[in-house]
Amino acid sequence: MQQDTKTHRIEAFSDGVFAIAVTLLILEIKIPDPTAIAPRGLAAALFAIWPSYLAFTISFVTILVIWAHHHWIFTAIKTSDLILIYWNGLLLLFVTFVPFPTGLLAEYLLHPEGKVAASFYTGTFLAIALAFHGLWRHASSGGKLLGVDANSLEYKNAMRITGHYRLGPPLYLGSFVLSFLSESASVASCLLLAFFFALRGWRRNASNP
Repeated sequence: MQQDTKTHRIEAFSDGVFAIAVTLLILEIKIPDPTAIAPRGLAAALFAIWPSYLAFTISFVTILVIWAHHHWIFTAIKTSDLILIYWNGLLLLFVTFVPFPTGLLAEYLLHPEGKVAASFYTGTFLAIALAFHGLWRHASSGGKLLGVDANSLEYKNAMRITGHYRLGPPLYLGSFVLSFLSESASVASCLLLAFFFALRGWRRNASNP
């Protein structure tokens, strides 16, 4: 059987997984129980679940940025191999897992065990950053999957992108370490990192139309 070396099926499958992952996030925001809102009212009960809104927003924005970067790098990848498929599968594994630590964080952010929830949450994003970096490193190594020569200008541009994605693991490692000191600071750092990579990605694409 002839091997399909194109990336269209990988992208289509990945888009579906990203769509499902962001959709599942909303399920972690629970509707207040009517029997529990009597003392304070519905408005107060809705305000009280603000950790759920926060966790949902950070996770949604982060997955959105990951999906955008995933789309950008696959515009450069011309062919695929089995290792690329497995790296992509590992990335999607962690992305589909995000709703669970999101719900955990929403439930325990204000709990005495909040640091554990924050560590689990930031640790998940660290795993995503490592998988994404590994995916791109494999795709760009030697320029073979990019369809370019290792001495070409296109390959040199790819190496600059590699430098960009190299920042992900240490920065998210910083968020993970920070979670042991302050759960609120580590969670806030995840949101800031999402905007940081969104801005860097926008600048890169604006300079390379």
